[in-house]
Amino acid sequence: MAGATMVLEQLRGGGRFIDTPPEGLQGTVPARVVGYGTTAALVADSPDGPLVAYEGPGFPSLPGWGLALVEDSLDTFKGVLIYETQPPTGYPILGGVVGGSYTVPLYGARVSWGGVSDPRCPLFGSIDSIAD
Repeated sequence: MAGATMVLEQLRGGGRFIDTPPEGLQGTVPARVVGYGTTAALVADSPDGPLVAYEGPGFPSLPGWGLALVEDSLDTFKGVLIYETQPPTGYPILGGVVGGSYTVPLYGARVSWGGVSDPRCPLFGSIDSIAD
């Protein structure tokens, strides 16, 4: 929860939304709904951009939104956070996050990774550590 809140604070403080899907947002990626654990999600291409298929717990009913996180210092994709709040307005939508019968918009942003994830309590676990 703390890392997800810190992400929002960085966005309010001049975080940089991106307008194209980051490299690495393909195949199997780490994803989590704020307040739940990390799970593997599959990414597929669509005419409207990448679709992240989330099958873990807590997917929000509408409204909701996803955020593809990119570490600003290394330009590295880290994972997708899913929020159960009203989506932001005025920023480019990269694609969507699908969970059950709902699709919520997917945005992307560069964040200071050290400010949102701690090695002792990482925001996302590695794909290898995600239980099936």
